[in-house]
Amino acid sequence: MLIKVFGAAVQGIDALVVTIEVNCTQGIRFFLVGLPDAAVKESHERIVSAVQHNGYKFPRRQIVINMAPADIRKEGSAYDLPLAVGILASAELIKPDKLSQYMIMGELSLDGSILPIKGALPIAIKAREDGFKGLIVPQANVKEAAVVNNLDVYGVGNIREVIEFFNDERVLSPTVIDTRKEFYQQQCEFDLDFEDVKGQENVKRAFEVAAAGGHNLIMIGPPGAGKSMMAKRIASIMPPLTLQEALETTKIHSVAGKMERGSSLLSQRPFRAPHHTISSVALVGGGAFPQPGEISLAHNGVLFLDELPEFSRQVLEVMRQPLEDRKITISRAKYSIEYPASLMLVASMNPCPCGYYNHPEKKCICPPGSVLKYLNRISGPLLDRIDIQIEIVPVPFEKMADSRPGEPSAVIRERVIRARDIQAERFKDIPGVYCNAQMNTKLLNRFAQPDELGKERLKDAMKRFGLSARAYDRILKVARTIADLAGSENVLSVHIAEAINYRNLDRENWAG
Repeated sequence: MLIKVFGAAVQGIDALVVTIEVNCTQGIRFFLVGLPDAAVKESHERIVSAVQHNGYKFPRRQIVINMAPADIRKEGSAYDLPLAVGILASAELIKPDKLSQYMIMGELSLDGSILPIKGALPIAIKAREDGFKGLIVPQANVKEAAVVNNLDVYGVGNIREVIEFFNDERVLSPTVIDTRKEFYQQQCEFDLDFEDVKGQENVKRAFEVAAAGGHNLIMIGPPGAGKSMMAKRIASIMPPLTLQEALETTKIHSVAGKMERGSSLLSQRPFRAPHHTISSVALVGGGAFPQPGEISLAHNGVLFLDELPEFSRQVLEVMRQPLEDRKITISRAKYSIEYPASLMLVASMNPCPCGYYNHPEKKCICPPGSVLKYLNRISGPLLDRIDIQIEIVPVPFEKMADSRPGEPSAVIRERVIRARDIQAERFKDIPGVYCNAQMNTKLLNRFAQPDELGKERLKDAMKRFGLSARAYDRILKVARTIADLAGSENVLSVHIAEAINYRNLDRENWAG
């Protein structure tokens, strides 16, 4: 008997429907075709054990299974459940009446329990798009998939539940969650707050400007000055995710298998901090089985690179194009996958190998020329793409001993949100642009032209520091954000002056 069951394959951050055709005839052999990988081929043993363990008889017949479209590679163990349902239905142990109405995905354990899968959210979105009545997924993934409305999502824990459901012996209740309520409840819960930071007012101001305009930022200073401490708190002052941004971000984390069990939508901006030993593939994504990299996992959030010069130069250089285009394309001979990478880069580094160059109290012991050599581990084109370059100095004892809390993140966040609201109104008719950091040259000429005094100040800075054309654009973007924070419609010379002050590493005499 020929039976069709429906599953899905994840490509990039989207899914496509996989039709599983099963035919049972006389014989004893088992054939599985349609470009399955080793994990899919091994499903036979898991299915046999799961079916028998739950009191059902595995059919002793020739079984031919085709997974269409046959030219797309099927990867992973998530096809165990639809394959098992197809085999049992073809052997007339499951009623086939309702099979065409549901998409089914899940990994089987030997005892028949159903284990979690990757990509439940994009699979649910595809099921709704293609008009399926419902989706059956592991219980651990049900809240993630139930984010999609107008689709009945059932969470199951054992293969017996699925068999009895299709045989009308059991009633399954679809999972319903109030997505908006859960999403908005968790948006303002942060473990770290800027009120814990003592002193460093100029650096906190730089963080506020960076968060308000979505600008990349690098801190340079001695060990123990508070670089990592402040970087970990930047998420607490960034504007909350919109539902659309949360859906995009959750899809990426779902495909990568980074969702916590029982979670639904991500409600806070991601903060990723990879170690400096990370490889290029782990950072940008790809591999033999394509997966999103750290820059995509940080989409709509923050990628923090601590001790930037310690990263491999090759790793840092592959970031240049994604930082500019806000997406990464993984191209191979047989496929091409695009992952979004609209992130805010925050980096930190010591000024020299010993860490104490320009320290107000401790003496640098590095040999001549080593400071410049250390800084040159980061290429000029990459530094050009970092809008805000701020020097950080140690906090004096008097400020560290002050028991009064600093300005809380909630207050800073309100100012950031007001500035982002101004930008949202400014760019409402421009697709793909949501903040000042995303402006191109045409938009800069339209929205960020300074007054006459500001132009003179910028011209003087360009000559004195030998700035590039890209640095010129970055200064205008940052100045536009500073003007938005001040509630100014025009970019004034004072805004240009502050933006120039955030280009510390462009100064020719900085490294001696």
